[in-house]
Amino acid sequence: MHGVQPKNFDDYILGGRSLGPFVTALSAGASDMSGWLLMGLPGAIFLSGISESWIAIGLILGAWINWKLVAGRLRVHTEYNNNALTLPDYFTGRFEDKSRILRIISALVILLFFTIYCASGIVAGARLFESTFGMSYETALWAGAAATIIYTFIGGFLAVSWTDTVQASLMIFALILTPVMVIIGVGGFEDSLEVIKQKSIENVDMFKGLNLLPSFP
Repeated sequence: MHGVQPKNFDDYILGGRSLGPFVTALSAGASDMSGWLLMGLPGAIFLSGISESWIAIGLILGAWINWKLVAGRLRVHTEYNNNALTLPDYFTGRFEDKSRILRIISALVILLFFTIYCASGIVAGARLFESTFGMSYETALWAGAAATIIYTFIGGFLAVSWTDTVQASLMIFALILTPVMVIIGVGGFEDSLEVIKQKSIENVDMFKGLNLLPSFP
């Protein structure tokens, strides 16, 4: 934690804009995909089949468009607009909003949706510790929330980015190891498909429920 302790407000909010592509990519991926990728999406696929993979495909496409069309321009324009450190700062400077209406609205939107998103991540972590280590849900919830608040307040953006990098590395390892172990445990890839088909043949249909024609009563 000492190595990533911020020296000024710029460091605290954006790490002095000094993160390299490796840490940036892993941190962004872990922040965006942790809970839903390792718990939500597998649960949806288990219940409804691989057609739920379209969720991941759509999100990957959306993330690519975001990085391709938005991220680079936002990086440049935030520096040009008085080195804006937050989106409310950027909107205020870019559109010369002297009334501060854009700042207030964007701050409220961020507060609302990030509160929901952070809560879902903490809940996912608590459920994981509850099922894996036998901890009570309440204890895991408060412990996870406390740990997150402490390292965020002490280290700021750099601390969050480096812990996300470690988390992303563990996620990649789990995403590779888990299906391999399951396939080996069942007896091979073909046997794995047969087990899935025994539950429902539709579970292996990527286009289940797709209807390109209008339906009539």
